[in-house]
Amino acid sequence: MRKALRWLLAFTVFIGTLSTAGAATAADASGSQDIKDRLLSIPGVSLIQEKPYPGYRYLVLNFTQPVDHRHPSAGTFQQRITVLHKDVSRPTVFYTGGYNVSTTPSRREPTQIVDGNQVSLEYRYFTPSRPAPADWSKLDIWQAASDQHRVFEALKPIYSRNWIATGGSKGGMTATYYERFYPRDMDGVVAYVAPNDVVNDEDSAYDRFFASVGTEECRDKLNAVQREALVRREPLEKKYAAYAAENGYTFTTIGSLDRAYEAVVLDYVWGFWQYSLLSDCDTIPANAATASDDEIWNSVDEISGFSAYTDQGLETYTPYYYQAGTQLGAPTIRFPHIEKRYIRYGYQPPRNFVPREIPMRFQPWVMRDVDTWVRHEARHMLFVYGQNDPWGSERFRVDKGAKDSYVFTAPGMNHGANVAGLVPAQKELATARILAWAGVQQSTAQAKPLAAFDSRLDVRDVEREPALRP
Repeated sequence: MRKALRWLLAFTVFIGTLSTAGAATAADASGSQDIKDRLLSIPGVSLIQEKPYPGYRYLVLNFTQPVDHRHPSAGTFQQRITVLHKDVSRPTVFYTGGYNVSTTPSRREPTQIVDGNQVSLEYRYFTPSRPAPADWSKLDIWQAASDQHRVFEALKPIYSRNWIATGGSKGGMTATYYERFYPRDMDGVVAYVAPNDVVNDEDSAYDRFFASVGTEECRDKLNAVQREALVRREPLEKKYAAYAAENGYTFTTIGSLDRAYEAVVLDYVWGFWQYSLLSDCDTIPANAATASDDEIWNSVDEISGFSAYTDQGLETYTPYYYQAGTQLGAPTIRFPHIEKRYIRYGYQPPRNFVPREIPMRFQPWVMRDVDTWVRHEARHMLFVYGQNDPWGSERFRVDKGAKDSYVFTAPGMNHGANVAGLVPAQKELATARILAWAGVQQSTAQAKPLAAFDSRLDVRDVEREPALRP
């Protein structure tokens, strides 16, 4: 599992002064009321801060939401949203990563393709968008979809053109669930690398993936390092204890340093394929048996992150593990290359990563319902997966009944798969459908993004959440 702090996606965007181009967007093209004033006139919206970016207005806002959309009078909380404003005459992309929202200006791939506005939403219960006190029973996919629905309804009078929902990984799942519960809101959905764990107890698809991904040479190197880290458990756990003491890490939630150590090691192979490419196999120790303890430690730490299962590493992701253990499901895989005597716990369930005072009960029907709906009712939906991404082993599919919906796989790509990485014919088709759903036209016959690539604004790296988190 990647380090929670090290591997959180770092948007390296320079916050420059507002240029003449940016100033031109201070009011809409029609010369109407300033966009900030229009947004702040919406009931429940308040300003956290505004950050300048050339050609856009970028606002970080709070939006008042009911804790329980079925009983709106039962209390509220403040949910963060950001608005990357271009012009009300352009389409709008509704983005969520499924976790915390970044407050640094960025533009997702569909936003660049349609040259539009972007509204980004922080997922409920990720701090600071968490009710106090927190009633965890109100953290479910319907409540989160209803958060998006209320934001859409509030902003649609301002951004009246077409809307497209998007997100990567857990954000792709979120966009899909939103479409399932509110299919009339969006004009299209672009879901990237979205896992679909329909039957939580049947995970053989992952075992088949790890038996064939990449090359045999690369798989053997990774498996050997993983096994060696368990063979050398005693000396490396002493190193882990010193590391934890130095950084003030504790292990109350997972139960012990020993459990945390094994969890980190068992994430190693998964984490490599989730975030790395086949070409990165050169960075793996060539001979695990003769590698030093430091070489084994450093490789596991770089890919999985020894801070991940500490109390401090888990705390940020409590809402995700709660959802994995109540509705989303979580993978379990086998390790045929490791003798049983070296594995004490196996892949541990999400319950082990959530404080015991928070009750959890799994609802197996929730993902089955979404999967059935997508297969037969999907409209204007695009799913993009990476060939070498383990999360794509259990994916969404579209069957008879689905209309104008597609599932594409980007060859050689990992958890950062995108439209740009598809084979040319699929790339052009996907781009054309996104433009059509957004209601914008192109003057050229070949479909391509309407906005030029901006290396500071357009994020193309993998959204690095710690593995095993989608």
